[in-house]
Amino acid sequence: MRICMIGTGYVGLVTGACLAEMGNDVWCVDVNEEKITRLNSGIIPIYEPGLEDIIKRNVSQGRLKFTTDTKEAVTNSLFIFIAVGTPPKDNGEADLKFVLNAAAEIGACIEGYKIVVTKSTVPVGTTEKVKGIVLNELSRRGRPDLEFDVAFCPEFLKEGSAVEDFMRPDRIVIGTESDRTSEFLKELF
Repeated sequence: MRICMIGTGYVGLVTGACLAEMGNDVWCVDVNEEKITRLNSGIIPIYEPGLEDIIKRNVSQGRLKFTTDTKEAVTNSLFIFIAVGTPPKDNGEADLKFVLNAAAEIGACIEGYKIVVTKSTVPVGTTEKVKGIVLNELSRRGRPDLEFDVAFCPEFLKEGSAVEDFMRPDRIVIGTESDRTSEFLKELF
């Protein structure tokens, strides 16, 4: 399957690399050009046992790519995962600006059926906000007819065992209103 992973932080990088290890074609996207340049040079920004080998193997086999070009990655993917940071605000609530910005960017790029999956740690109701923002962007572009589905798939990765946690999960949680999306995600995982 073809996957776009927006965000190359801890969750995005581990998830993207492991999905590539499972045989998928994965585009990891980040707005940080320096980070993407370093990843393309083989410099991994985090340490996680086994991650560097997985990344190097899948880059060399052409299944894992790093880019700042969201449009190209979205266009070439069925699944679009949002795995960006949600830092706490001063009041302790999750700051969703990066998630919502990613949703707007997705809405600006999609040209055909896509499955948008929120992977970031977010409060209840965020996936509906993501759906609304994508719809608003499609309407703004005059393309409200473009079909897409949304889902939520929280991560359960622990630092130090994230690769193992992903490759041999004790649970996978999928939330979606669409049976078709549910089947696609079951097939992916």
